[in-house]
Amino acid sequence: MLATIQTIVLYAIPVIFAITVHEVAHGWVADKLGDPTAKRLGRLTLNPVKHIDPLGTVILPGLMILLGSKFIFGWAKPVPITWQNLKHQRRDIALVAAAGPISNFIMALLWALIIKLIILFSSEQSSISQALVTMASAGILVNLILMVLNLIPIPPLDGSRIVSSFLSPKLSYYYNRIEPYGFFILIFLLFTGMLGKVMWPFIRSIMQFIVTLFGLN
Repeated sequence: MLATIQTIVLYAIPVIFAITVHEVAHGWVADKLGDPTAKRLGRLTLNPVKHIDPLGTVILPGLMILLGSKFIFGWAKPVPITWQNLKHQRRDIALVAAAGPISNFIMALLWALIIKLIILFSSEQSSISQALVTMASAGILVNLILMVLNLIPIPPLDGSRIVSSFLSPKLSYYYNRIEPYGFFILIFLLFTGMLGKVMWPFIRSIMQFIVTLFGLN
């Protein structure tokens, strides 16, 4: 039980920050491109309370950690965006969508930097250093999972909005009609193991790139 509680605590901070920053990134880029909706509603804040969805941010990820799942699957309250306010809609929708996964990649790099600094300047044998390295490792993994997951082109994931911006208006309309079923498609892929088969090769490759970049071998 103690080990389980420690695992949840060490994963909680990376999970909450990964999801929170992901949503803030969407709203921040949307604001820069002409849509101040998220800013007006006070959602351009790193205060996680503003973004937490009880089921998607707390209950579901917690259960998956307890069950020893390879995936930490969750979500925050989506940042509200009024797409009609964007100056160049088709291009800007793709940029706003890409901001979330890009933020997760940057956070993965920052967690890797933390590990590198601990190795260089702290005693690896101390319990605090070991806990921080474990948390930072979780931060890398969680952010890469969220990045790759959100780039899958299943509406309403970010990848689908990027793909949609390159389609003709007619094709985009029919493509986006999948959105009401997107969550159920993801759950099906998750429990059949197909989601892991698609995602893990990308996650492992990016993880290896980060490990090599920071000399963490």
